[in-house]
Amino acid sequence: HYPVPDGQTPESYLRQLCHAGLSAKGLERKEQYRRRLEYELDVIAKMGFAGYFLVVWDLVQFAHRRGILTGPGRGSAAGSLVAYVLDITQIDPIRYDLLFERFLNPERVSMPDIDIDFCFARRGEVIDYLTTRYGSDHVAQIITFGTMAARAAIRDVGRVLHLPLSEVDRLAKLVPAELGISLDRALEESPDLRRSYEEDARVRQLVDYARALEGTPRHASTHAAGVVIAPEPLVNFLPLQKTSDGTVTTQFAMHVIEELGLLKMDILGLRTLTVIGDTLERIAASGMTPPDVRKLSLEDKKTYELLCSGESVGVFQLESAGMRTLLRGLRPERFEDLVALVALYRPGPLGSGMVEDFIRRKHGQVEVSYLHPALEPILRDTYGVILYQEQVMRIASELAGFTLGEADLLRRAMGKKKPEVLAGQRSRFLAGAAARGATEEVAGQIFDLMEYFAGYGFNRSHSAAYALVAYQTAYLKANYPLQFMAALLSSVRDNPDKVPVYMEECRRLGIAILPPDVNASEADFSLAGNGIRFGLAAVKNVGQGAIDSILQARKAGPFTSLFDFCCRVDLHQVNKRVIESLIRGGALDGLGDSRAQMLAALDACLEMAQRRQEDRQRGQLSLFDLAQKETTLEQGPPLPAVPEYAPQELLAMEREMLGFYVSGHPLAAYRERLAACTSYSLAELGQLNEGTVVTVGGMVNGVRQLTTKRNEPMAYLQLEDTTGMVEVVVFPRVLAAARELLVPGRVILVEGRTDGTDEGVKVLAENLRPLPSGEEARVFVRLGPACNEQLLRALQAALLRHRGSSPVYFYFPTLKKYLKLSRAFWVKPTAELREELEAVAGRGTVELRG
Repeated sequence: HYPVPDGQTPESYLRQLCHAGLSAKGLERKEQYRRRLEYELDVIAKMGFAGYFLVVWDLVQFAHRRGILTGPGRGSAAGSLVAYVLDITQIDPIRYDLLFERFLNPERVSMPDIDIDFCFARRGEVIDYLTTRYGSDHVAQIITFGTMAARAAIRDVGRVLHLPLSEVDRLAKLVPAELGISLDRALEESPDLRRSYEEDARVRQLVDYARALEGTPRHASTHAAGVVIAPEPLVNFLPLQKTSDGTVTTQFAMHVIEELGLLKMDILGLRTLTVIGDTLERIAASGMTPPDVRKLSLEDKKTYELLCSGESVGVFQLESAGMRTLLRGLRPERFEDLVALVALYRPGPLGSGMVEDFIRRKHGQVEVSYLHPALEPILRDTYGVILYQEQVMRIASELAGFTLGEADLLRRAMGKKKPEVLAGQRSRFLAGAAARGATEEVAGQIFDLMEYFAGYGFNRSHSAAYALVAYQTAYLKANYPLQFMAALLSSVRDNPDKVPVYMEECRRLGIAILPPDVNASEADFSLAGNGIRFGLAAVKNVGQGAIDSILQARKAGPFTSLFDFCCRVDLHQVNKRVIESLIRGGALDGLGDSRAQMLAALDACLEMAQRRQEDRQRGQLSLFDLAQKETTLEQGPPLPAVPEYAPQELLAMEREMLGFYVSGHPLAAYRERLAACTSYSLAELGQLNEGTVVTVGGMVNGVRQLTTKRNEPMAYLQLEDTTGMVEVVVFPRVLAAARELLVPGRVILVEGRTDGTDEGVKVLAENLRPLPSGEEARVFVRLGPACNEQLLRALQAALLRHRGSSPVYFYFPTLKKYLKLSRAFWVKPTAELREELEAVAGRGTVELRG
C-alpha cells in the first residue's frame, strides 16, 4: 500500500528520495548534513517506519501538484532532517538546532507523529485523495467522544432535574475555571460551592449525580484531524460507522487505534494557510508578482518593524492582546526571537516571571551568565534561559555524556516530576558532568535548573514551525496590507466577532472599507482601488442564488436605476425581501437615488418589472424593447419626492442588514479617547482569563432593568465599541451611584472584571463613569514592587515623547501613595502613550481618569 516502485523496499525508496532531496537543496557536500541524514535513515529503517514517511511525503507531493498550500510541518516533525529534505517541513533542523531524538527516539519505540497543515478550504481534497490512493475500505476518519466536564455535568443534570436555570448557572460558575478540574476538587477549592452542597439537599443531590456522571462520554463527533489508514480493510481491525453527513468514522477513539498498531495521521485544515493563499491570488490579480512564501527572506525590515510596534492584529499566533504587549516589550529582531516568543507566551512562563527575565536579558538590563562554559553555545540564543525541551536534552548530552535518546527520557522524567526516576538520573548526571570537568556543586545546580525549567520547557520544533507561519503572515501584512486584509476579512466573513476587529484594523492602516454595491461587489470581500469592498454575501437575507443572478445580469453592463435592476435580475431569486435588504444595506446607493425614495417606489418598480419579465417569457417584446434593446431601458415609475433618512438612521440600517457599521460609526468621534482610556477593546475580552480586571468603554446600546431577590434594582446593559459588543452586569450598589449614565447613546467607561459564561464573556461592573474629554484626563501609572531605576527612566522617556497638558501620577500600591510628576512630564493622553507605558510597566497598569 505504500507508494513504492516495483523492485524496491520502503527503506531503499526512502533513502533514494532523501538523497535526491538533499542534492536539490544544495546540501549534499556538507558533511554534517550527510552524516545526520544517514543516521536518521538508519534509525527509521531499524524501527520500521520508512513507510510512514513515504505516506506523508506522498500526501505533501499531492498537495504541491494540486496547488494546495501546506504548512511547514508541525510538532516534533521539524526535528527530522528526513522530513526537511522530503519537503514535508520547511524548517532546517540543523540550522535551528532541532533534535531528531525529540521526534523519534531509537531508545523508546513509538510511532512518529507528523502533523500536516493544509489549506482549510481544500482539506477535503486531501482526504479524498487518501481514500482514492489507499482504498475507501482502508481509510476512515476517527471518532472522538466529548465527555462531561465538571461544569457541563452540573448543567446537564440540573436540566434533567428541572431545577431553575439561574440556580444551575450559579452553581456551575462556582466551579473554579481551571482546566480539567473535577467536582471533588471543586468542592475542596470553592467554599461557596461546598456551603451550598452541605446546606441544600437539592444541591447535594444535583452534585452527587453530576459526580457519578463526570467524565463519561456525552456525545460522539468526528476528530478534527485524525485519519486512520490500514494495510487491510479496516473492518478486519475495528468497527466503523456512518455519521449523519455520510462520513465513515471508526467506532474506536484515537488512543485505542494507536494501541492496535494502526497508522493514525493528522490531516489538519489551517485557516491561516487559506488566508495566505488568498492573499497571493489577490497580489497576482493586482498585477504584481506574488512572493514565494516558502522562500521568504527571514530578515525583512518592514516585517520586524510591524512586529516590534505590536501591530500584529491578524498575524498567526501573535494577535492576542497579551501577545501584542509581549511583542512591544521583546521587540523581536530576528527569526529566533519569534521562535522564543511562541514558546514564552504560555501560562507557565507568564506566571513564573520567566518572560520578564527573558526580556530584560535580551535588552541588556540583566547580565547573562552561565554556570558552566559548556552551557553558552546551547543557551546563547535564549540569553541563558532554558526555554526549550531540546536545550534540556542538549545539556544532558554535552555536559554529562547522555546519548540524545537517553536525554529525551530524562527530559520526559523531569517533565512528569517522577522523584524515584530523577534520583537515579541525578546521580548519573553528576558522574557524567564530573568526568567532563564540572564540579559536583555546579553540576547539581545545573541539574536543579534543568528540572525547574523542564516543567515550562516547550518543544522548539513546534515553536519554530508556528513562528514560520507567523512570520509569513506578518510579512504579507507588512508588505501587501491591502491584499492581506481583504483575504483576512473574507476568511472570517461568517464570524461577527472578528469582522469588526479587522475592519477597525483596516481603518488604522488607512484602508477604506466600502459598503456593498450591486455594480461593484463580488460575492466576497474584494479589492476596490486602495480600499476593500464588502461582498453581497454580507447582506442579510441575500442568498447565493440571488448573488448569482445579480452577477450574471451585471455582465450585460452596470445597473442604472432601481427599475433597471428589477427588470434585469431573476425576480424568483431576487425577490422583494432581498431587494429591500440590499437598499437598506446601502448596496443600491450607487444608483443615484436615496434609500427613502427607493424603498417608497419598490412595490411599483417590482410590479412593472414583473410584467415585463412575464411578457418576455411569453415572447411578447414591446416596440420599446425592439428599439432600445442595446441602449437604454425604460425609466420605470417616478420615484416619490420623500426626504432621505437621517444619518443615524442610515447607519442603523447598515448595522441591521450587514451586522456592522460600514460607511461610518456613531463612535468615530470618540475613537481616540476610548483607545486612550481603556485597557482592552471589547473584542479582546474573549481572550482574557476569567476574573481579569479591565477598563472598557463604548456606547450604551440598550438597558434592561430588573429587581434582585432582595428587591433591589440592578441592570444589564449592552455596551458597544468599534470592535464589538459586550453585556455588562450592573449590580445595585454600582447602579445607585451611576444611574444617570445608563442612557442609550451615552458614551461611558466601565471598570470591572470579566466573567465567562456559556453564552460568552460578560463584564461585572465595579464602577461606571463618563468618558473624560482630552482636557479633563489625568494619567495614573501603577508601579509594583519590581519598580527600579531602569523602569522609571523608561517611563520618563515615554512620557517625554508625548508632552501635553494632562497631569501624570505614579501610584505605589504597597505604600498606598500617589506621586504627582512635575509639569515637564505632563502628557497628551493617546492610545500610543498608553501602549508605550504598558509595554514598560505591564498591561493594565495605566488608567485615565476625568
